Parts: sequence; structure tokens; C-alpha cells
Amino acid sequence: MKTLFKKKILIPVLALTIFFSTTAFQNDFFEIAKQIEIFTTLYKELNMNYVDETNPADLMDTAIKSMLKDLDPYTTFMNEQDVEVARINNTGDYTGIGARVKTLKDKLVIIEPYKDYPADKAGLKAGDEIIKIGNIDLATFKDDKGDLLKGTSGSRVEVTFKRQGKIQTATINRAEVEINAVPYFSMINEETGYIVLSQFNSKASSQTAYAVKDLKAQGAKNIILDLRDNPGGLLHEAVNVVNIFVPKNQLVVTTKSKVEKFNKTYYTQKESLDVEIPVIVLINGRSASASEIVAGTLQDLDRGVILGSRSFGKGLVQRPKQLTYGTQLKLTISRYYTPSGRCIQALDYWHRDEKGDAVRITQDNYHEFKTKNGRPVFDGGGVLPDEALDITKTSAITTAILQKDFIFDYATTYYYKHQTIKDIDNFKLSDSDFSDFKKYLKTNDFSFETETEKALTKALESAKKEGLDDNIQKDYNTLINNLKTSKIEGIDENKAQLTSLLTDEIVKRYVYREGVYDYYKTHNPEIERATEILSNPTTYSGFLTK
Repeated sequence: MKTLFKKKILIPVLALTIFFSTTAFQNDFFEIAKQIEIFTTLYKELNMNYVDETNPADLMDTAIKSMLKDLDPYTTFMNEQDVEVARINNTGDYTGIGARVKTLKDKLVIIEPYKDYPADKAGLKAGDEIIKIGNIDLATFKDDKGDLLKGTSGSRVEVTFKRQGKIQTATINRAEVEINAVPYFSMINEETGYIVLSQFNSKASSQTAYAVKDLKAQGAKNIILDLRDNPGGLLHEAVNVVNIFVPKNQLVVTTKSKVEKFNKTYYTQKESLDVEIPVIVLINGRSASASEIVAGTLQDLDRGVILGSRSFGKGLVQRPKQLTYGTQLKLTISRYYTPSGRCIQALDYWHRDEKGDAVRITQDNYHEFKTKNGRPVFDGGGVLPDEALDITKTSAITTAILQKDFIFDYATTYYYKHQTIKDIDNFKLSDSDFSDFKKYLKTNDFSFETETEKALTKALESAKKEGLDDNIQKDYNTLINNLKTSKIEGIDENKAQLTSLLTDEIVKRYVYREGVYDYYKTHNPEIERATEILSNPTTYSGFLTK
């Protein structure tokens, strides 16, 4: 009995010793242990004694997500399905129907079928609403609807979908799907090569390097690297992409954390492909994370000209931590810094406003750094391009229209009204088409609340509490009406950008994504400006020395 007692004491003491000696939070050890014990007893009592039946898994999922919600949005709990999705994103390979799909409450919407993959071969098109898979009605299916489309290569799945109000069915034969990091590269003219790098999966650097070699063999003396809408991915792949254009042993990025082992420096490891070829990098507000490492580093080293609009501003690094039962915690462990020493994180998740929203770092709080040639660059707000193009800056009204899927939905309507277009290479939306789009917005009750409206509403609420609303109500109504008029006018003020977004989405319906990139070569204003800069060596070098 004495020996057993010693064993019972020894095991927890040993566990505590290991935890205490290895954790970076030694001072919080007893507080952590106390809170875990409180939560464990609460969780047990709740599940055992609550008046109605509870689902322990759902309760725990809610508890974990609520806890993480107060941190940054990139620190997330990943169940087994989430872990598999992350694996697919990193490798770019999976088995399925070969389409980008959006999950809604009662259906799945085909956003983009990949050319010559199963969904495309089965006749599914962008805008199709899948309402039933096999015998399962998606309106009543509670789990992840997208999982129903997965299966082994060669297996079949029956789907029922709605297209323009009509119910149809299709049989899809699943197959292995390969998602390329570089979905397109081509010569724009005799001297300029164009490369689209859409994500930083495990193929990013090898496919980019292949594209550079191929284009140089075709005679390319300049490169346009398109990182627009690239959400990022693997950090080491970003380092390797930079390595294509800069020499070995060059500092690319530094990560800093309160945990010493996460403080790392990343240098290029190989000989570059070409340290001299002029490079222009295209970015926009949806270029994030690894994209910003590439753009920011090439900018800091004066190795390329950055063109477009300010990038997203994600300067945080995540690492997956293995948990039990195949789950993971994707945890923000550090911030990253480009060679000049800047961190381009745009949102401060640790200092929130009265609503609990992260505070955007304002220009007044930016810090100045210097590139290799002494040019000023700044932290805190994403990567600022060397030349900003107005058409690439997403306004509040454009963002609202995109968020409510009106661009996508109108493109679907347009496609079915114009089943054939004779000359897609020279496609152009007319003024009457844009007027039709505005009518479409009005018919579908498009509205959005500006920050100004939110502030005015808040001011009126405060005035009511103080009994002053009678004095300002008239002025408030006038301001709100003026704002509504201004918002309507804002659609016309953003006509160029909205027309560009609509055109891209519509062209994609006829010639897939590859066709959109072909269309870009002769119609895209960012590529047109990049080509113009590269055609004049003095202009190009001027960006890197001023």
C-alpha cells in the first residue's frame, strides 16, 4: 500500500516538474493549473446535471472558440477535417470534384469549376447551387457540407443543383486534383514575361523557378510577378521565391517572439537564378502574409518595383501544434520582420475599441525604415507600393459590393443572358451594361453602412441619453440623407474599378481562369503600367534609387 501511494504521488509530481521546467510561462504555472481545474469541474457538472441533454463536443467546441476569439483571428482550433483542409492547402493535392465551392447555410455554391476537372466535365458552372448530394438534403445537414463531395478517386457522387431557378442533376466522377501555385505564365511581349503566383503551397518556389527559366528561354529580359489576391501560405516557400532573384546568404525575414526558440532568421540557401533581371511585383489589398514577405523583401533590397495598392497587412506567423485525437491548434507564435526591420502588421488585436474590434494602426503611428539604397519604407500598414494605382484601391462601397457577392451574382446573370460572345479577347462592358448593373444592385436592395453613419448613429444615441436629441435630430436627418446620396454617387465614382472586377468575373465564365490571365495581358491596367515601366530602364531604376 505504501508503494502504491508513492507511485500516485510521484506521477503527478513528475508531470508538474516537466511542465514547470519546459514551459515559457513558469510564473503563470499555478494560475494555469487552477483555471484548468475550475474549468474541468464546471464542464463535468454542466454535462451531468443540466436540465436538458447536452452535447459535450459542441460545448467544448464553443468554449475553445470563445476563448480564442479574444486573440487574433489566425489562432484557431482545428478539428480533424480542418487539419485535412490545411494539408490540402499546403500540398495543393486532393481528391474531389475539382471546383472552388462556397458553403452557405442551406447549400453549396460553385464559385469556380477548374477546367477539365470532374465538376467541369459533369457540366457544372459557376453560380450553380448544390442543394442535395446523394439523398442528403443540404438544408437540414448540420455537419460540414463540403465533406460530402469528397471521396476516393474514381468514385461517383450524384448532385442536385439549382441553375437560374431550374432544378437539375449531375453525376460527378471524383478524381485527383492538383492545384498549381503558378496557374499561369506567358510572354506579354518579346521582352517581358508574366508569372501568376496564386498561393504559397509546397510547389510555389519550384513552379516559379520553372516559369522564370522557361520565360528566359523564350527571350524574357524582364519579369512581372503577379501576387494579387495571393493569401499567402508557407513561410519557407516565400524565402525560396525571394531566393530566385537574390543571392545566397541574404537575410529575407526575421521572426520575433516572447518564446526564445521561435526567434529565427531566414536566409536564402541557394544560388539565385538571376540577380539582375528587372522585376515588378503586383500586389493589392488581398495580397497577404507570404506574399507580403516576398514583396516587402524585394522592396527592402531594392530588387524589384512594387506596383498596385497597399497589401493586406498580416505580419503574424502561425505554427500548428499537435493536440490529441488528430486535432491541432494553429497558434500565432511570432511577428515577422523584413530585412529593413519593419513589421507590416496592420491590425492591433491586443488593443481593441469599445466594440471589441481590432484597431487599425494609423499612418500617424507608422515608423520609417530604409531600403538598401536608402529609400524610405514604412511599417504598420501592409506593404505600400512604390507606385500606387487608383484603380487598385478598394473603396468602402466596392468592398461592400464584393462582400455581398453582387459582382459574382451579376456575372452569373450576365452569362446566361449572353450565352455566346464572339470575340472574348476584346470583350468590354458598355455603359448600358454598367447601368444595368446599377439597376441590379437597386433591385436586390444593395445597402451598406459607412463608418460615418455608424459614428453619427452613435452620437444620436448619446444625445438621446442626455436629452439633447431634439436639438440635433433635424441636422442628423440631413446628414444621413446627404450620405445616402453620396453613396449612390459613389457607385459611379468607382465605375472603373467595378467595371474591371465585373469584366474579370464575366470573362472567367467563358474561358476559365487561364483565359482571364490571357485577357489581362492586353487589358489589365496594372500589367499595362508595369510593361510601360519595364520598357524604360531609366524609369525602372529611378524607382529603386529615389
